[in-house]
Amino acid sequence: MNRRKFLQQTSFATGGILIMQDLFAKEKGKVYGYNNMSYTLDTAWSKANPTQYPVNDCHEMVQDKHGRIFLLTNETKNNILVYNTKGKLLESWGHEFPGAHGLTLHNENGTEYLYITDTAKHQVYKTTMDGKILLTISTPMDPGIYKKAEEFVPTETTIDENGDIFIADGYGAQYVLQYDSKGNLKHYFGGRGEGDEHLDNAHGIVFDKRSGETTLLVTDRTRNCFKRFTKEGKLLEVIKLPGACVCRPVIHKDHLYAAVLRSPDMKLEGSGFVTILDKDNKVVSNIGGSEPKYVNGVLQPMQQTEKIFVHPHDVCVDSDENLYVAQWASGKVYPYKLKRTA
Repeated sequence: MNRRKFLQQTSFATGGILIMQDLFAKEKGKVYGYNNMSYTLDTAWSKANPTQYPVNDCHEMVQDKHGRIFLLTNETKNNILVYNTKGKLLESWGHEFPGAHGLTLHNENGTEYLYITDTAKHQVYKTTMDGKILLTISTPMDPGIYKKAEEFVPTETTIDENGDIFIADGYGAQYVLQYDSKGNLKHYFGGRGEGDEHLDNAHGIVFDKRSGETTLLVTDRTRNCFKRFTKEGKLLEVIKLPGACVCRPVIHKDHLYAAVLRSPDMKLEGSGFVTILDKDNKVVSNIGGSEPKYVNGVLQPMQQTEKIFVHPHDVCVDSDENLYVAQWASGKVYPYKLKRTA
């Protein structure tokens, strides 16, 4: 057999294997996950018409107190798509967020609001649930930590009980910035650097109350970890997740969920999965990824094992503990639903 024929046959065989893996991965009824955190996959959950309600990057999702699922996309024909849990599109709004990235839901004295970060406009917005902008936070130039507006590229927010807004500048200077409810800067910490107290790709942020103490979890994506801080910025813990370039941490009851954009590092395209941690921050399940394994208490490197996702960017957990996964740079696909089976 000559070299050209061998390469052609090898290429064909490899391509066939990959296609079959894709088909098997999306086989109806197949169960994914480990340790009683398992799910079936529905890639056709969204019933939206893509010609009328297109998406570009599907960045993040939240569920409101009425059970509606809000999806944020950077497609300005409809930045927000609102669904019921069966995938029926209920409404859409938003044309002014070309860099729509982070979506946070906050209940303020019984009234819910959305917080949207825009990486293209370098701003953070508080809106009503139907899109009216109530507050805009731009680059904080006064303290001198930013020399130009473009250096501030906010990716996520989390809101304290007193209304203070914590912003992760995950694509910018890597600070966590604390504002009061009126948009006045109070404090900041982190920033780019080599020590554990510094951050690199601080993609997400959330308050974690699972232990009874309120702390901040911040993503350090390129370093494959979450970092726990006090509200004042004192580093308390590094939760190492080798092989997992995690997006924002999502807390639901005792578990932490996160989309893994790529594995084992940011260099490998199309290698994402979803990871789930328990109350003690031990990985208990990976969806589309390797089975979690600890040796002498140390988590072993994780990686994608099944081609379910391309670049998962966020996980939304509904009231029935089903998951919805939004994807970035994945062919403009709508979110997938993972129905809890155990």
